[in-house]
Amino acid sequence: MATVNLSDYHPLQIDDADSFRIGIVVSEWNDFVTFNLRDAALEVLTKEGVSLENIKIFKVPGAFELNYASMQLCKTGYFDAIIAIGCVIRGETPHFDYVCSAVAQGIKDCNILTDVPAIFCLLTDDTKEQSIARSGGELGNKGVEAAATALQMIDFKRKL
Repeated sequence: MATVNLSDYHPLQIDDADSFRIGIVVSEWNDFVTFNLRDAALEVLTKEGVSLENIKIFKVPGAFELNYASMQLCKTGYFDAIIAIGCVIRGETPHFDYVCSAVAQGIKDCNILTDVPAIFCLLTDDTKEQSIARSGGELGNKGVEAAATALQMIDFKRKL
């Protein structure tokens, strides 16, 4: 796991995070971005007290496959939250629009069709440089936000 700059991260201090079980689905496409997002999420989760043994990482080929993997993990009932990590960079065809929309809808479906929070961590940028800036560059790391969101949603659900 790479060292991640968490200077802008404010700890949540959730009391029972050590019992949280989290699945992370990571797209291997654009891994120079997605692996940075994954590493930042892992660092936040462990800093908040989630045991590494309770974090399972699953790789999928591309962003489109995040939907299937996330839904299957949600349906197991084992995980308290799923984080779906991917990156789609705009090209010259409408492929970008279809994939981004489909992934957003798929992760939304996980949230409304199962009882497990599914966290959307898909970068949808126009350029490679924008993706780099959002995965540990000058604009921070969206993996940090995804991990914090997962923790907050698990905490929310447990307090219901």
